[in-house]
Amino acid sequence: MIAITGAAGFIGSRLAEKINETTYRDLLLADNFKDPAKAPNWEHLRCKFQVYRDYFPTWIEENGDLLEVVFHLGARTDTAETDPLVFDALNFRYSQALWKACARHGKPFFYASSAATYGAGEQGYDDSTAPEKLRPLNAYGRSKNDFDAWALAQKEAPPVWAGFKFFNVYGPGEAHKGRMASVVWHTYRQVRETGQMQLFRSHRPDFPDGGQQRDFVYVGDVVDVLLWAWRNRPENGLYNLGTGEARTFLDLAGAVFEGMRLPPRIEFVDIPADIRDSYQYYTKASLDKLRAAGYTAPFTSLEAGVARTLERLP
Repeated sequence: MIAITGAAGFIGSRLAEKINETTYRDLLLADNFKDPAKAPNWEHLRCKFQVYRDYFPTWIEENGDLLEVVFHLGARTDTAETDPLVFDALNFRYSQALWKACARHGKPFFYASSAATYGAGEQGYDDSTAPEKLRPLNAYGRSKNDFDAWALAQKEAPPVWAGFKFFNVYGPGEAHKGRMASVVWHTYRQVRETGQMQLFRSHRPDFPDGGQQRDFVYVGDVVDVLLWAWRNRPENGLYNLGTGEARTFLDLAGAVFEGMRLPPRIEFVDIPADIRDSYQYYTKASLDKLRAAGYTAPFTSLEAGVARTLERLP
């Protein structure tokens, strides 16, 4: 049985959907399934068990022999949240509980870390950099980095494990995320409703408005890497999961307008004050470690990924 936490969320539901496409139904989906906004993500999925998120560590202790692997993709991802106790409970201690349960039962464990661990990128974006050297810009990034550091220090560990530092993931299934959804989703929604798109103005002289650059990675590629890791068992550790290419927000917005067959209309607005100091202006994943581990598949281009996303949006 394959277990997926965050199964009602964005990436978790896409992973479950991909597994269902292979006619595999022996899934355990763990999440809080009470949020009606997430229902379109999971209602169509075929599974054997649905388990409430908080009960899942206990479920493993009682039924661990039934599991083949745990994909831990559930987390609090709100970068504007400032209460460290929220992240300590959901992103750190909950992850510890799952790690320990998988270690005791000898089950592979793959979890979502984040490119937010790199902060402003002072140390670059190399997944071989020790977490202790990184300076995340917000409580979310710190919680992910703290767990990465904890995992690397453990003597008792799952037999196979990897933490994947997700860069800017986009694709279908983000509608429930609100403010934290990708710029692809926000562009589509705003263009559909108003005919134009708002992008953040740059507050740094070395970046023009809309010239901020991110490593945008299509959710389908993220799912492919996760499944590859389970099947091929790379060396335990941390891995970047991006495309290895930085593209501007203007590139992204242009791809959405092109996909919607509309001329670009873009308005620049100030970055909200509550996230301005923690805003990343540039990210680009180093993929040397992932490639050296044996992952050879190409990543979807921004233009192709946006087109695939738009095909599934209402």
